[in-house]
Amino acid sequence: MQGQTARDFIVILTGAGVSAESGLGTFRDKGGIWTRYDMNEVATPEGFARNPALMHEFYNIRRASARAAVPNAAHAALARLQRDWAGDVLVVTQNVDDLHERAGTSALLHMHGALEGALCHGCGHRWPAPAEMAPADRCPACGETATRPDVVWFGELPYHMEEIRFALRQCDLFVAIGTSGNVYPAASFAGQARGAGARCLEINAEPSLVAADFHDHLQGLATSTVPAWVDALLAGRRG
Repeated sequence: MQGQTARDFIVILTGAGVSAESGLGTFRDKGGIWTRYDMNEVATPEGFARNPALMHEFYNIRRASARAAVPNAAHAALARLQRDWAGDVLVVTQNVDDLHERAGTSALLHMHGALEGALCHGCGHRWPAPAEMAPADRCPACGETATRPDVVWFGELPYHMEEIRFALRQCDLFVAIGTSGNVYPAASFAGQARGAGARCLEINAEPSLVAADFHDHLQGLATSTVPAWVDALLAGRRG
């Protein structure tokens, strides 16, 4: 990127397009898991209240799929960038899998929660999720049968928003990878970063709904475009 220096702070937003090539389907995949369930029943607090068994069934399937998946070249490239970049690199992900962590990313914020976490809907206690969760599970803190996956459902506030907004105001380069631009507040991040003076880059298989908010665009699958971009960025800083 023109104008970037080795001390630059980079904020990277990743979406479903990054994990899709590890075999984890996106919300819009034809024939994917989301097409077999009603979103209102498995991804809202109201659905949880009506039928917690169905909700747990859905997330048990997603958790098993995530645990069976392996990080791909895009995950590995972002971990390498974070390791080798002279400045700071923060990854903010909309994904609820742990592929970034398994690839080696450390400075990471899960704004939509994580399948590997469990949450008590009653007292707010958090703990590592077992392979399968059920309505009869009791919270280890309060003993209530109100356990749920520690993921953000539609209608709930994403996690870490104060920290994310601060980073968007401070970063020199903002990069969105594999995102549709369809879900807020993540879809507003490029506009916020650009308004604060950051250069903005979109890496996507096709232009997002907020493509106009970005200065630069790289089009292609994440497993090919992200490693090439990281190679070029790091080579430029060494050169």
